[in-house]
Amino acid sequence: MSVDLTTHYLKLPLRNPLVASASPLSGRIESLLALEQAGASAVVMQSLFEEQIEHEELEIHRLHDYLGDSFAESLSYFPELEDYNTGPEPYLEHIELAKSKLSIPVIGSLNGTAPGKWVRYANLIEQAGADALELNIYFVPTDADLSASAVEDRYLEIVKQVRKEVSIPLAVKIGPYFSAFPHFAKRLVAAGADGLVLFNRYLEPDIDLDTLRVEPHLVLSTRDELRLPLRWIAILRGHLKCSLAATSGVHFAEDVLKALLAGADVTMLASALLRYGPAHLTKMLAEVTHWLDSRGYSSIEQMKGSGSRDNSADPCAYERGNYMKTLISYSTPTSS
Repeated sequence: MSVDLTTHYLKLPLRNPLVASASPLSGRIESLLALEQAGASAVVMQSLFEEQIEHEELEIHRLHDYLGDSFAESLSYFPELEDYNTGPEPYLEHIELAKSKLSIPVIGSLNGTAPGKWVRYANLIEQAGADALELNIYFVPTDADLSASAVEDRYLEIVKQVRKEVSIPLAVKIGPYFSAFPHFAKRLVAAGADGLVLFNRYLEPDIDLDTLRVEPHLVLSTRDELRLPLRWIAILRGHLKCSLAATSGVHFAEDVLKALLAGADVTMLASALLRYGPAHLTKMLAEVTHWLDSRGYSSIEQMKGSGSRDNSADPCAYERGNYMKTLISYSTPTSS
């Protein structure tokens, strides 16, 4: 029996649920082509950061002021920044090139922390040919006077501003640290999100004991990290009118299947592809197909969400009941 692996994400028809997430592999056409050939159904480009945009604009301001002071008449040759394309041109050119080389959807990525003029680059990414946009809101509140509601309002304002800039589908990638996540997720969709990417994986700092400096420390994800998006996708499935993408901890076919059963429309991979290379996708697809076929499934759609909270025989397993069961079932190893 032939198994139909097609799915839909952000209103885009995809040939399977394996999407290459933003990573260094997105930065080169050669690796993008390798990902497509290995079976990726879509690719998310590396992010264009708010800081990159602001840095570029600052340099233009400095040039404007310098030439203006030297030659007053030169001011007329500089357009207002509102109309001036000061964004990192190589990023936009890379999207254009990727679109010309790939047959699968290309998803742009914009990363920011606060509302501002940088959001207009969402429109430039659309003009460059992106099929959809992933808005990665990477914000760590550090102000003790900033309330939870203020943080949520900040996220929602960014989404609203970006939504106004684009007509292509918009996904929002966020972290899990919200006190009432289902309610906030619902507000994100109302603000204009066509999909949610769960979850943003914050890169935690470390302290170097020799230099006593805070240093970045990149650690690739582990499979255990999938449990967090699994829980929330299973809870949200059927309650939001948007796509759901599982990311962080998707390494093997079993992880893909679990995410789909919970209710994800797609799974996104970065760490696994960096560890094992693009060819790992081919192996995963073969194993996903074999599992579905051996259990009588005819399509991804048939099994998607069948293990969600609403479809679970024990909904409490996604809540406190799971906590109690885990503690009771744990046995302390005996010493030899």
